[in-house]
Amino acid sequence: MPAYSKSDLERRMHGAVEALKHDLQGLRTGRASTTLLEPVHVEVYGANMPLNQVATISAPEPRLLTVQVWDKSNVGPVDKAIRSAGLGLNPIADGQTLRLPIPDLTEERRKELAKLAGQYAEKARVAARNVRRDGMDALKTDEKKHEISEDERKRHETDVQKLTDSTIAEIDAATHAKEKEILGQ
Repeated sequence: MPAYSKSDLERRMHGAVEALKHDLQGLRTGRASTTLLEPVHVEVYGANMPLNQVATISAPEPRLLTVQVWDKSNVGPVDKAIRSAGLGLNPIADGQTLRLPIPDLTEERRKELAKLAGQYAEKARVAARNVRRDGMDALKTDEKKHEISEDERKRHETDVQKLTDSTIAEIDAATHAKEKEILGQ
């Protein structure tokens, strides 16, 4: 059984890109996004629960999030959790609904977020390069075991490099788009 598997490398590289896209979604731009509240956990029923398990989160307007708390007794803890999450959001209680106006970002904050997007991208690039290295090592192992010829190894190495290049291009494109969005260009 050869150690090299192109489908496994593709899956792992795709995973690096998807992880990056998920990280980038969590970065706050001037627009309201329900993913902004994903990291928020609420202390209710004697347990620490994700916000989306005690309330419905929606973005009815570009600069407003609403959190519809299911149980009236949890409105206070949800409000407290959002305020203390360090997102710079101040909920306005309206019955069982909390309205969260999204404030404008300062220029300084925009630059910090753009830098963070760059750090996320570098982490994804490193992950893609690690997958490439694993693929190249697997090909060398297969060649040593005489499961593939030197020509096959070189051909597969070219495929692995092309896959890596396209993955890194996808990472750069996603990051560039997010940085433009953050900086409001």
